[in-house]
Order: sequence, then C-alpha cells, then structure tokens
Amino acid sequence: MVRPARAAAARFGIRVGVLAGALAIGAGLLTACGDDTSSTTEVTMLTHDSFELPQDVLDAFTKETGLTLKIVKSGDAGQLASTISLTPGSPKADVVFGIDNTFASRPIEAGALEPYEAPAAADGAAEYAIPDSNHELTAVDRGDVCLNVDDNWYSSRNLKAPTSLRDLRDPTYAEQAALMDPGTSSPGMAFLLTTVGVFGDDWENYWRQVSAGGAAIVAGWEIAYNQLFSAGEGKGPKPIVLSYASSPAATPGTSALLDSCFRQVEYVGILRGARNEDGARKVVDFMLGQTVQRALPSSMYVYPVQKKTPLPDGWAQRAPVPQWTVSLPPAYIAQNREAWLRQWRDAVGR
Repeated sequence: MVRPARAAAARFGIRVGVLAGALAIGAGLLTACGDDTSSTTEVTMLTHDSFELPQDVLDAFTKETGLTLKIVKSGDAGQLASTISLTPGSPKADVVFGIDNTFASRPIEAGALEPYEAPAAADGAAEYAIPDSNHELTAVDRGDVCLNVDDNWYSSRNLKAPTSLRDLRDPTYAEQAALMDPGTSSPGMAFLLTTVGVFGDDWENYWRQVSAGGAAIVAGWEIAYNQLFSAGEGKGPKPIVLSYASSPAATPGTSALLDSCFRQVEYVGILRGARNEDGARKVVDFMLGQTVQRALPSSMYVYPVQKKTPLPDGWAQRAPVPQWTVSLPPAYIAQNREAWLRQWRDAVGR
C-alpha cells in the first residue's frame, strides 16, 4: 500500500505519518510558547502523529502572516485530547489540530479552548460544528471509517463479495474480516459507534455473531490493513478490513461498504492561555483556506470541509463521499463510551 493510503487510514488510530518539511521536536519546542522573544514571531501547533502537509504549504503560512509555524506531535486523537484537557489555561502550544468528534467534548468541558468564530467557516466548516458549543473547535477535514473490501480477491475466486456490514453476521464473511479493538484503536471505536447507531439495542448481538463467526480483532489499523488485509502491504488472508472511505483511492481494486461508515471530523482550536493568541487565530484561518484544503486529500487522504474544494482526479469514482453516515453527538459518546466498551468486551469475550 502506498504511503498516502497509510496516512489516510492512520488518521484516527495507529498514526504513522512523517511531517513533510521542518519538524521541531523535543523539550525545547515544548516550551517555545513560554519564550517571550519568540511568542510574537512564531506560533506553535500541537497535533497528532500523522499530521502531514507539504513544505510549500507551511511556507505559504509564513508568507501570508510573517509567522513561523512550529509543530509538536502528541500521539493519536485521544492522547491529544487528554493532553490539552489536563492543562487548561497553561498550554504547551498556541493552537491544537487533530481532535476529532469522538473526543471533542473532553477539552471543551475542561475549559482548555478559547472560542473563535473563523469568518471562513461559513463556507463549509460551520456545518460540522460541535453541537451546543461556542466555537471552541473549528472543523478542518472529515474521514469516514468504513469496512473496505478487496474486490479483486473475490472476483479472482468467482465469489460474491459482501455488500453490507450486516453480511458479517454470516460466518463466511465474519471469518474473512479484520476488525479493531475499540479500546486501543480509534477506527475501532468508530466502528463500534457505527454498530450502536445502526443496530440500536441489538448491537451487542451483532458483535457476538461476528466474533463467534471468526472475525480477527486486532489492536490497530497497521496490523489489520498492512498485515491481514489481502490488498494491503502484507497481502494477508483477510479480504475485508476496517479502514476509510478514502482508502480505495490509493488501493485500486478495493471499495468501501458505504452503509458501514461513521463520520469522523478533525478540528482546530485555540488553546486558552496561548502566548500567541493572534497567531493562533491566523492558523485557524489558514487551515480553512484553499492552500490547506486543497492539500489535505493528497497529503492525509481526508476530505476537505470547505465547499467547492476540488478533489484529486479519480476520487469521485474511487473514493466517493458516503451519502449516509452514523453521527452521534460528542457529549453522548463521552457519556457512554466506557459502558459501551465494557459491553463490547463482554460480547466478544475479552
């Protein structure tokens, strides 16, 4: 599998990206915001491990604003949310990018974010606003977690491929699937939320059937896609895998089951107590601009949120945006996450 596809599917789980361009890491950068001599000439952004934009995009920010954008990486979306939620008012950066809608309520409730209504949000980002929030987070991109199928595997064997997540109730398809533990993988959590949304009170029975049917449930995307999936790097034995609606754009001969998708949205927000709050606002505005929005699909294999942003050639055919997705309120997810995880473990015998 090519590097962009790995970036796509690592968005919210096992993050494997390498920043294309200058990346400052270490204790010195972590305290950069506390340096008064640099607080007006640079702005520090805390983000997840798979953040990646081309160097010319980062250079464009400097040309537009006169500021240097420094990057600090801090694990996956869950770790990122925890990090900033523990330091409200005393942040280690000015702005944060990469908190998704499954964790958004945590830093908002902690008072770790400063409200800011970006003017450009009216062009699309506002449609993904956190319900009942006060503009603490601004949407930048979306990536829909869906089951992916290796169509070539089925056609070469003259077998019928699954067409719905419901097909995994059949042991034949269950045994062919590589899924992820929602306790260790954010895509895994997203698919758990999909089953809650689709099956309602029967979601536990779905998992009992899928688990009993022989589905592989692994720690994260890297193992599932690159080791077990038949179309992945390892050419494994499983022709069904949990990934993203955008993954087929980079893996020819595969497709996504578009009735199995959970919408994940990534946000940017200003950290309360930021040394360079004005610079942080400029970062939010920049992330909504066409320079970044156009670069997102090729750099991180996600869909831009701003309307009329062109997609790379072939995306409309290979990676169509799902017309229907499960979407649960962040506060509702936060209230029930731990209980759902306990129920899931009971259902699959873990």
